Amino acid sequence: MSQHNDPYLPARIAPPAVSLPRRGDALHHPHHLSAPPATAFSGPQGGQSAELARRYELLERLGVPTTASEEFDELARDMATRAGFLYGFVNLFLQEQTFVGLHQPPADSGYVIVGRTMSRDHGWCPEVVARKKALPLHDVHASPRFSGNHVVDAVGIRSYFGAPLIHDSGTVLGTVCVIDPEKRPLSEARRLRDIVIAAGTQVMDRIAPAPVR
Repeated sequence: MSQHNDPYLPARIAPPAVSLPRRGDALHHPHHLSAPPATAFSGPQGGQSAELARRYELLERLGVPTTASEEFDELARDMATRAGFLYGFVNLFLQEQTFVGLHQPPADSGYVIVGRTMSRDHGWCPEVVARKKALPLHDVHASPRFSGNHVVDAVGIRSYFGAPLIHDSGTVLGTVCVIDPEKRPLSEARRLRDIVIAAGTQVMDRIAPAPVR
């Protein structure tokens, strides 16, 4: 990473918001995300299309916003604060990863300021969605499988902790996660994992409250 883009150096001016790596050049701030048109596919792509359609249908039925939400921003901030991380996300897996909840450093902090979307195949959240369980990475460079990632270079990330958002129907809606440019001691991994798991439960309680019995 060049010195000019080094997130550890103080910025002389507030850096512009940049999108995390995605397919497309412009920063994308969705005003409303509608379900993609129903199209017949075969093979793995067809499975992904069906899963995405179920996700959109469920979110619409539950009345969940698919744009930036102050409530989800607050949940992301609380999760990041409890974990001691610079960035926190409530991430819905739509046509793109969409951060309906986002906490990050102030614009004049000198750290990278991220946008609200990212390509579906970047970062570590796709792994969380696929495995349907939490992913604790106290040091992303400790595992060759997870060290080679566009986000590492784009934001300078060293630690990641994420957990899935799973509806009672079994549909995975997305993730909650925290990321930071500092690695964490391995001894802290369990505590940090538990924080994001608890945050995921809290988000799902807001999305789909359990019926009163």
